[in-house]
Amino acid sequence: MKEFIISEVKAETAILVGLITKEQDEAKTKEYLDELEFLADTAGAVTVKRFTQRVNGPSAITYVGKGKLEEIRDYIKQKDDEDDPIGMVIFDDELSAKQMRNIEQELGVKILDRTSLILDIFAMRAQTANAKTQVELAQYRYMLPRLQRLWTHLERQGGGSGSGGGKGSVGLRGPGETQLEMDRRIILQRMSLLKQRLAEIDKQKTTQRKNRGRLIRVALVGYTNVGKSTIMNLLAKSEVFAENKLFATLDTTVRKVVVENLPFLLADTVGFIRKLPTDLVDSFKSTLDEVREADLLLHVVDISHPDFEEQIQVVNQTLAELGCGEKPSMIIFNKIDNYHWVEKEEDDLTPPTKENITLEELRNTWMAKEHDNCLFISAKQKENIDEFRDILYKRVRELHVQKYPYNDFLYTIEE
Repeated sequence: MKEFIISEVKAETAILVGLITKEQDEAKTKEYLDELEFLADTAGAVTVKRFTQRVNGPSAITYVGKGKLEEIRDYIKQKDDEDDPIGMVIFDDELSAKQMRNIEQELGVKILDRTSLILDIFAMRAQTANAKTQVELAQYRYMLPRLQRLWTHLERQGGGSGSGGGKGSVGLRGPGETQLEMDRRIILQRMSLLKQRLAEIDKQKTTQRKNRGRLIRVALVGYTNVGKSTIMNLLAKSEVFAENKLFATLDTTVRKVVVENLPFLLADTVGFIRKLPTDLVDSFKSTLDEVREADLLLHVVDISHPDFEEQIQVVNQTLAELGCGEKPSMIIFNKIDNYHWVEKEEDDLTPPTKENITLEELRNTWMAKEHDNCLFISAKQKENIDEFRDILYKRVRELHVQKYPYNDFLYTIEE
């Protein structure tokens, strides 16, 4: 079975493929491919070429059209002739087993989609038994409907006597289907075992959460690579791993934080991302329980990212799917030191855009919309951190008084 597990991507060259559709214009496709390239880089691959196609929607057979697939194939052959082979082709959407099988037959190189690439990174990042178990379960869930593709080599065995589709072809399919069913049964048994293991881990974590005492729980949530771990290190004075890579944090880390005389628990959680597979969210249920059980969510946003507003929407949608959409929350706009804008000419009367609005204008807009529920900081440069601590103290104190009797609050801070 080891041959089916998604292996760690080495320093290989990669081609990226995306679609331009009515729902996803050229600018959006570029942003998605930029993110896909960052994912590939995080996994250890070097992107050398991008291919896009303007279509109504993905082809059910090969994702892109026949002509575009031939164009990609010719480019791969050209690089092979130049002794500079392409290691893989990565598609920006999840591929079906049929699409993946047909594309592999045409291109003859390793094929990944966004989901398998994310799973690959998760497998690289997993450190604890909990994270490794969750990743393995997600890998099997991804693999199960694609097992047929892994046995296509058996179709070529036995010559062409059964190609007519009669009894002969059924007989030829037998060994492959037998092996396929064996693999399916093994995977289902393994998934059942992994689910049991996760249930045990979840039970242990629930007990741990119950034993944390009368403390307010605060969770850092947000898109991947927005600086949650840096904020965690700043507030908790800890050494949580922080890196300019996607999904640097996979395991939820919980630290006790004291601001002035008020202790509370702060959790750093796995980052969200566009097109995050449902199976991955399901597998990481126990990790996301820290979000579900939090009293306050700190939604961290990378204000310097050109598409930060869509990232906010992605996170809000994911939180809603987790049943956390109505929780008390604050938006923390991080990385103000990286924010860049282009100054407009004095006689330019065109409406402001994301490219030419100043940070102050942006601040005023969001402060007016969110009132006291948003803050602009730079965790890396420690800008506005004192204000952040003061506001966080007030919010946690209010929640503590609401959740516990006031005498308990006095007792807690005196401890």
